[in-house]
Amino acid sequence: MKFGMNLLLWTGHVTAEHYPLLEKIKAWGFDGAELPVFSFDDAHYRDVRRKLDDNGLKCTVVTIVPEDANPISPDASVRQAAIDHLKRAIDTCHILGAEVLCGPYVSPVGHLVGRGRTDEEWKWAVEAFQQVAPYAEQAGIPLALEYLNRFETYFVNCAADTARLVDEVGHPSFRMMYDTFHANIEEKNIAEAIRTGGNRIIHVHISENDRSTPGEGHVHWDETFATLKEIGYDGWLVIEAFGQALPDLAAATRIWRKMFPSEEHVAKQGLEFMKRQVARFWG
Repeated sequence: MKFGMNLLLWTGHVTAEHYPLLEKIKAWGFDGAELPVFSFDDAHYRDVRRKLDDNGLKCTVVTIVPEDANPISPDASVRQAAIDHLKRAIDTCHILGAEVLCGPYVSPVGHLVGRGRTDEEWKWAVEAFQQVAPYAEQAGIPLALEYLNRFETYFVNCAADTARLVDEVGHPSFRMMYDTFHANIEEKNIAEAIRTGGNRIIHVHISENDRSTPGEGHVHWDETFATLKEIGYDGWLVIEAFGQALPDLAAATRIWRKMFPSEEHVAKQGLEFMKRQVARFWG
């Protein structure tokens, strides 16, 4: 098992200002950092890669798609822009040496249209990722699609639908991730949701019900870890938490009040919690 920390707790774009943070993440005991990548600059990310290597950190990457690069848009040119955008994200992952590209990149986050998805949108999603997945394979970057709760997207909201999309795309480089925050909202049965994902799940976000310190809320943690063990999961466990350090991100994640003593508390206590659970259930 590998333990990671999502840097969205501090920033939406890693720069030299955050290099001391990478040192802290390593010192706290994490195996890697999850980097938000929302824009593309090869030279910049080569420098970030050097800093990761200098600190002995592995990495995963999280990304999204913007409105003008939507894989399920009725406009064919926008769908093509989404394919191109995701290929650029894959290129950046290759530069960074990322082990996974995760995120809800099947549609723009927060894009709600007052209805559920259509069959045509589903077809467009399958077609888009049937083009993106082979590109990811040749770059050696597994894709882990994240499903979101109903307040953030209308396209896929549960493990069953995400598993179905993975199966219809039908490519070994296109898999799924499991996020405990979204599952806490959407799933009727946590164990069954994880079993439904099964070996399609190649990445896990450990996120508390209030987006703060894992283990200090009411997510069904014992059930979660026991079932991850049951399905044979042995990949990344990445803390994803959000605070008020970045006003735009706080607004996007609806963080209106202080939810934890400090970012360091979230990271260190969350890591201790994950390691206790892994020791308990994996032995």
